Amino acid sequence: MSDLVSAATSARTGLAQNDDELRGILALQRANLKSSLSPAEIAEQGFVTLVHTLDVLRRMHELAPSVVAKSGDTVVGYALTMLVEARPLVPQLEPMFDEIERATWHGAPLARRRFYVMGQICVARAFRATGLFAALYAEHDARYGDRFDCLVTEISTSNVRSARAHARVGFEPVACYRHAGDDWSVVARALSGAAPK
Repeated sequence: MSDLVSAATSARTGLAQNDDELRGILALQRANLKSSLSPAEIAEQGFVTLVHTLDVLRRMHELAPSVVAKSGDTVVGYALTMLVEARPLVPQLEPMFDEIERATWHGAPLARRRFYVMGQICVARAFRATGLFAALYAEHDARYGDRFDCLVTEISTSNVRSARAHARVGFEPVACYRHAGDDWSVVARALSGAAPK
């Protein structure tokens, strides 16, 4: 685990190391799926929508490990690293990749940038509003900032908490589209947190 620590918690961030941590990601994901939450929880706490399998996480991990936050032995946060090479593993994200291929970011085609996708981010409820969300992205900067120019993700426009959190750490909208009955915002952020070149 890294020395990057959320100031208000005991959670430490670093790269996922083993199957136990990948299983911890899946457990946290299940607890925060939109389908598992009440309308009030969705509105107040946000949600995740995409369901991964252990096999998919393993294959993504082989390409580039995801970032996790742990408190003791428990995964309390994650931000999934998804290289473009992992695109075939998650066909549900094809519409997002199609938008990336059409989008521009600071005057240049986004697809020509050295980018990767943050496949999903989640923080356990007890660790929200503590700085851990930003710490997960800071870990991405530290681990992948020398290889990539920017990080791209998408957010359901109904997930107001997530949209606000992403804006606070520097994500900017580059595209919007509608798919599967929901509106999605594709957002990008300079990986170092600095202004893009």
